[in-house]
Amino acid sequence: MTSMLDGIFLIDKEAGMTSRKVDNILGKRYGTHAVGHLGTLDPFATGLLVVAINKGTKLLPYLNDGDKVYEATLLLGEKTTTGDLKGEVVEKKEIPDISKEKLDEVLQSFLGKSQQIPPKFSAIKVNGVPMYKAAIEGKEVEIKPREITVYSLEGSLEGNEVHFTAKVSKGTYIRTLGEDIAEKLGTVGHLISLRRTLVGDIPVSKAKKVDDIKEEDILSGIELIDLPEIELSDEEEWKAKNGQTLRLDTKEEKVLLKKGNSLIAVYKRKNENTFVPERGLF
Repeated sequence: MTSMLDGIFLIDKEAGMTSRKVDNILGKRYGTHAVGHLGTLDPFATGLLVVAINKGTKLLPYLNDGDKVYEATLLLGEKTTTGDLKGEVVEKKEIPDISKEKLDEVLQSFLGKSQQIPPKFSAIKVNGVPMYKAAIEGKEVEIKPREITVYSLEGSLEGNEVHFTAKVSKGTYIRTLGEDIAEKLGTVGHLISLRRTLVGDIPVSKAKKVDDIKEEDILSGIELIDLPEIELSDEEEWKAKNGQTLRLDTKEEKVLLKKGNSLIAVYKRKNENTFVPERGLF
């Protein structure tokens, strides 16, 4: 089966499945190897996974995935190797009495910008090798902190579980955030559930399970691109498709060029009103 599908699928990923597995399922179903996703979800996590297929993969760098919202459950009292329920328990610690006021105070302390050290078991590459592979092999790698922003963080305590919702910047690890919350509460902890409910402006309510996805569910991607749009004339379309320089009347530094419902290219400013191609999308 040869696929002529080009665009974006919104998948509600199920627990126990890797993000790459979702790509592979769709690639096999529609007969293509050109499949990729935006923002990897841990295997134990569920929720919104934005998957591009064929020409849609050209759109991935331009999709709005800056901010994300997660719902998580943090089990207090036990620390694991991975920061989630898939790892081995490496530390147990008593849980102090935690009032609603104390929990709110701790959660509020994470708001704003901070430095976060990604977990060893993550897909971040160091010297070309994913950190989780190095961790499995027992190799020590230097993990550099990265700046993150927590925009909102609210939660409640039920028994020894903290249920929280976080709106965070791209690159924030919720497993690490969970461990840090537990530490500030005077104990240790790990995530036992994690669900991504929003990517950019896209809610998980618009997504479907991978087994329920149909061809008619594919999106062109134009509604997801975080760039100003310019409608081309016939002459400009021809020039853009041939990689020629264009003069465009706009103050933007980078623009999405389209003709009707067809995506043509992304162009960037060279000087004044002169723009040159960055990537063809047709």
